[in-house]
This record gives sequence, C-alpha cells and structure tokens, in this order.
Amino acid sequence: MLDPLAEKLSRYVNLSVADRMWLAKALGPARSLPARADLIDVGDDPHAVNVILEGWACRSRQLIDGRRQIVSLLLPGDPCDPHIVLLDRMDHSVSALTPVVYAQISGPALLELMARSPTLDRAFKREALATVAIQREWTVSLGCRSGIERLAHLFCELRCRLAGVGLAGRTTCPLPLTQHDLAHALGQTSVHINRTLQELRAQGLIALRGRRLTIHDPDRLAEIAHFDPAYLHFTVGVGPPAEGE
Repeated sequence: MLDPLAEKLSRYVNLSVADRMWLAKALGPARSLPARADLIDVGDDPHAVNVILEGWACRSRQLIDGRRQIVSLLLPGDPCDPHIVLLDRMDHSVSALTPVVYAQISGPALLELMARSPTLDRAFKREALATVAIQREWTVSLGCRSGIERLAHLFCELRCRLAGVGLAGRTTCPLPLTQHDLAHALGQTSVHINRTLQELRAQGLIALRGRRLTIHDPDRLAEIAHFDPAYLHFTVGVGPPAEGE
C-alpha cells in the first residue's frame, strides 16, 4: 500500500516526488498498538505528531463518572493534529479502536519539513483546516440531525475519507466500529444505534457484514444525511475505487 499520509495530503495539493521523499524521511519507525489502548492520554506532553498508518483510532474525552464522548475518528493517513507539538499538555486522549500501526513526526522534523517545502506546508495547513471543518459538521450532527441522519452522515463521511486514501470505493468501505463506538461518537445509546441500523437495513440502504459497510444507494443515503462532501476540502480528487469495486 502507498504511504497513506502522502496519499491524503495529495488530495489537498499536488505533491512532487521530492515532497513524498521528504515526507517519508520525516516519519519515524512504524509502531504497533493493540485495540483499546491509549496512544496518548490527557496531560501527556505531545512532543511529536502521531500519524495513523493502519487501523482506526479516535480522539475522546471521558468524564469522572465514566461517560465518554468520541469527538473524532482517526483513519489511515490522519496526522493527530499537526500543530499539537505547540501545546504543553494534551487536553484529550487518542486511543486505538482497532489494532493500530502508527509513526511519529517530531516537532523539529515537522517544522523543517514545512520550511523546506511550501507545498507540504500548504498541504498540512489545508489538512488542519479540513479537520476543523469535520469537527463543525459533527457539531451540526449532534445539535441538529436526527438519529438516522447522524448515522447516515457518518457513513457517508467515512466512505469519502477512506476513498481519499484508496481504502474505499463508491459503495463499500471498512467499518470496524462496534455499536458502542458509534454510540459514543453520535451521542446516543447503543440500543438507539441498533434500532437505527435496523431501519437503514430495512430501507435497503446499507448492509454490514464482516466489518465492512456496503451502501446500496449512496445518493439516497446522502440525501437522508444532508451530506455534502465539500467540507472535506479534497481539491485534487479522490483516487480510483478500491479493488473489488
């Protein structure tokens, strides 16, 4: 598989061969993390940018009484906040939802990378702005969308984001999340999520099998979700469908 970070950044700007080479050199060695383990926790010193290479992770906040909110999902190619090294301590946790392979870019290496290449500087800034836009859209979901609209919107978003790094086609993508994960991300109970999944299935819109999502009618699902992918800010275009599409 191609470097997912380079693939993602190439959706914002056209990367040269040199850009890709410098990016690869800046990445540290790949490391593994088991599912449900913390990559970095509240209060830790964020001395490096963690980049997800394989697997799924999330940003989350947990209250003292144990209630937890997933505030964003981190997919292959996602840097966990390129500018996080400017902070002295983490104000949220980054945890693996599945087994994860990740690498780090140190603060100094990232600054050198962005100074060396104006293209990479622009790409990282666009990625950071797109991440904020995704956060805004999640806020709209929590504040305005109904239960079925929230889930439909999340499915549409995840398929588009995964397609951006070559891991999804127009109608299928991986979905290794549990119903508890979906509940923590969408501000609902797992019982509510189960009912919503059944409703989407009954309408013939989706199928879930083997940790993989199939969207039978992408246009109808996007209509239900009020989904417009413009907020993802992919300007170069999404790659070809994954194998099997």
